Amino acid sequence: MSAGGILSLDTATADTVVGLSIEGRVAVELRCGPGEDGRPNHAATVLELTAEAVDEAGGWDAIDAIAVGVGPGTYTGLRIGISTARALAQARGLGLIGVSSLEALARGMGEADVSRDRLALIDARRKQVFAALYDGGGELIWQPFVTDLDALAEQVAQRAARPLAAGDGALRFRDQLEAVDVEVLPDTDPAHRIAARHLCAVAAGGEPGPPERVSPLYLRRPDAEIWREQRDRNPGTG
Repeated sequence: MSAGGILSLDTATADTVVGLSIEGRVAVELRCGPGEDGRPNHAATVLELTAEAVDEAGGWDAIDAIAVGVGPGTYTGLRIGISTARALAQARGLGLIGVSSLEALARGMGEADVSRDRLALIDARRKQVFAALYDGGGELIWQPFVTDLDALAEQVAQRAARPLAAGDGALRFRDQLEAVDVEVLPDTDPAHRIAARHLCAVAAGGEPGPPERVSPLYLRRPDAEIWREQRDRNPGTG
């Protein structure tokens, strides 16, 4: 795309990530992790970080488009991030770009090793992960999907070369992944967290469009909806 300034944000994981690129150069990188209780602070921090990024850029006149991570990720996190991005785009009359959060994660893995396949994993809870596989050049091999570790191990075993893995899902299930010869980056490696510069890099390859056309990639139904359905089927257990 030809837009000069792209404001990018992501709330698919426990982090709130905001970045700003100007003509392809990353000018601002901001991140806020979860609170002391381990819970994400998306609602309290996404607008604060956005305002800080815009101020550092010299105001909204420097921004030509907005990009937002569409997941997959937590239902609440995605809802907050995408609704915020839509509202900002509509208010400023800007186009919105949907960005794969897993692709942004895989970009960071390329800084560790540019030759290996990259298995990006976001913790999906319920003993599952959101996953996507990219080759060493960043091209998508497996479309994003949600899976348990047994099924993922079977898919990995069918490939000749074992991939490099990162993300909070990789950290949570390190033992199971390493048991099938997946190399998980060290716990302290920054590639386990989505970085604003990688979000901006993915956004630069997209085309801004109407904000209402950008939708979250949930991959499964929200927990609350499932719980309500179970309660309605078994009213005596609620």
